[in-house]
Amino acid sequence: MELTGVLLVVTQLAVTLLVLGIGLASTLDDLTYLWRRPGLLGRSLLAMYVVTPVVILAMAKLVPMSPPVKTAVTVLAISAGAPLLPRRLMNIGRGGYVFSLVATSALVAIVAVPLWVQILAAALGRDTSVSAVALARIIARAFLGPMLIGIVLRRALPSMADRLAHGITAVAGVALLVGAVGLLAIHGHLLVELGPQPMVALVAMTGISLGIGHALGGPDPGDRTALAVSCAMRHVGIAMLAAAVVPNPRAVACVLAYLISASIVSGLYLKWRSRPDGGPESGTNPVSDG
Repeated sequence: MELTGVLLVVTQLAVTLLVLGIGLASTLDDLTYLWRRPGLLGRSLLAMYVVTPVVILAMAKLVPMSPPVKTAVTVLAISAGAPLLPRRLMNIGRGGYVFSLVATSALVAIVAVPLWVQILAAALGRDTSVSAVALARIIARAFLGPMLIGIVLRRALPSMADRLAHGITAVAGVALLVGAVGLLAIHGHLLVELGPQPMVALVAMTGISLGIGHALGGPDPGDRTALAVSCAMRHVGIAMLAAAVVPNPRAVACVLAYLISASIVSGLYLKWRSRPDGGPESGTNPVSDG
């Protein structure tokens, strides 16, 4: 297998391990946290799966972009999902909000992403190489399966679950970074050929996504921060699947570049939120969400 293929496998395995680690770290109460708060659930899903995609797709339509950049922005716009959240977010917000958001977004992605792919394929006048049902099956196997395995392991090994989760997510984070940086090192020349436009577009996309999540996160400052980063950290694994609809090596390179640019911009946002003038990262007052 060539080096690019190996790095792609490493990246996919890293995402799977991240989801497994989140399942290991989650209790049933954590996972159902959002389901017991319909107001917060509705705002979170609205921000991740409706408002952010619509606004980013509008940006791709209205702002002049080269075809590869437009393709990357388009597939990233529809690729919501939260397993790539920074570990710091696991301690932000109320109770199991982040855990529940990861689990719920994995379930919603099974339906929402294939639907968006079909909508975009029809709008672009293209035939998808993967059916909606097949794509839903791939997403379920890649993200829901590891989550369920982690939950089962937590019940079987309760005394070891937290340590295992910490170790697995740490290894997965390193593997994801190695895979993404390695792929960019091999294909980075494709981005150089496109000039500064990709990074400008990707940074703008991250900033817009952060703003949407921040605005719809509700009154609790911790939830607001968590949802902002959830909207910004588009699911690179899902984006790579969606990119198969309009295959383009430069677009794939842009998708990988987004992983790094979003991490940097989101990190700056988290640093700002940790400052007194940026608002506290965790709420201290209970807030009702219906």
